[in-house]
Amino acid sequence: MAPKQHAGLTPERWATFPLERQILMLGNELNRAGKLLGPGDRELLRDSLERVLALTDLTVAVHGRATLRRELLRWRDLVAALYVAPEPSAAEHRAALRCLLQFTRASFEQVELLCDRAAARPGGIGGPL
Repeated sequence: MAPKQHAGLTPERWATFPLERQILMLGNELNRAGKLLGPGDRELLRDSLERVLALTDLTVAVHGRATLRRELLRWRDLVAALYVAPEPSAAEHRAALRCLLQFTRASFEQVELLCDRAAARPGGIGGPL
């Protein structure tokens, strides 16, 4: 099922993007969610994490490599834990983003920018760069 914001996004359309781009788009959405860790942003955070879960499901659906699918499903469990957590954790969110970004070479190049620098900023992930 495609997220509400991407209602027209079919598995066929998602499959036209290379894995590197799919992972970067997932990372973009997860990074966006990381900016919503404040107490007044709970509903927006949940919506964003729902989009991450839906895009992950699309990614799993369009890739046939069993090892990739297995690792994506393991990673999806991390996002699901963020989704059901009673309180958001910047450290856990950053860890999930770091894990995702290690799936491809192109996304790995973003680890320092999105995870390491974010950890050094006040408030953790999601602050201004």
